[in-house]
Amino acid sequence: MADKDTHNTKEERMRKMRTALTIAGSDSSGGAGIQADIKTMTANGVFAMSAITALTAQNTTGVAGIMEVSPEFLKEQIDCIFTDIRPDAVKIGMVSSAELITAIAEKLTEYHAENIVVDPVMVATSGAKLISDDAIDTLKERLLPMADVLTPNIPEAEVLSGMEVRTEEDMIKAAEKISENYHCAVLLKGGHQLNDANDLLYRNGSYRWFYGKRIDNPNTHGTGCTLSSAIASNLAKGFDMDTSVERAKAYISGALGAMLDLGKGSGPLNHAFDITGEYVKTPEDIAKGTPKSTVTETDMPSAGKETV
Repeated sequence: MADKDTHNTKEERMRKMRTALTIAGSDSSGGAGIQADIKTMTANGVFAMSAITALTAQNTTGVAGIMEVSPEFLKEQIDCIFTDIRPDAVKIGMVSSAELITAIAEKLTEYHAENIVVDPVMVATSGAKLISDDAIDTLKERLLPMADVLTPNIPEAEVLSGMEVRTEEDMIKAAEKISENYHCAVLLKGGHQLNDANDLLYRNGSYRWFYGKRIDNPNTHGTGCTLSSAIASNLAKGFDMDTSVERAKAYISGALGAMLDLGKGSGPLNHAFDITGEYVKTPEDIAKGTPKSTVTETDMPSAGKETV
């Protein structure tokens, strides 16, 4: 009997885990890039893999150096991942050259990748361009049309929509344009430029606001990476798009609310604030009524009405 019980327990432990791939640069300080992505994916209950586009020497005060990988080596990384442990979702972060963007697009097409989340890192919140015009054009032509959801900030949305975004009505119009141009969902992040922490999800001709309260924490390094990786993790687990965004918003609010304070500049989030709780759950776990985590329902952001 003891052997049988041990065997059953082992089978339960050996259940298949959902998987996610991040394609992004390395952040040596651990706050953004693949390091933030891997922490986020782990905290959200999926097995994380990475294909590194560049190495950076950076910390919370800035970037000291960047060394890109070759397109051939990036392709080799992606080959190794898809031919062994196929990802259930793919998150793509900043890719600085047209050649690397093309390499990613070719490989994701070859392997028929699913649940693709693209954080179109092109423009900083200050308005400064982070990648070349050539890379932006290639991103628009090759990678964005493959996405299931894009997660631009307001300056990036202005580039993608070709219009100024100054009001919440502008956000709706810009998200609609981007969604129609690239045939995907768009999560347009509001941020401090327009509102406290209200994001707009536009898809299939309708939109929904995800409301949140601003958390007074100056340590926001890697928030964009974290949000997009959390969305990818939830899509990988089988949640629908709306639920994936809602859960990702709640997760990043918790990570910010943990008030981690590291470094001399804008520090990282605490990705592991609830490592065994709410965010590792699958739809099946929720249906079974597994015990609640330390995050209460009141901590979850309220969702606005959906409007057609």
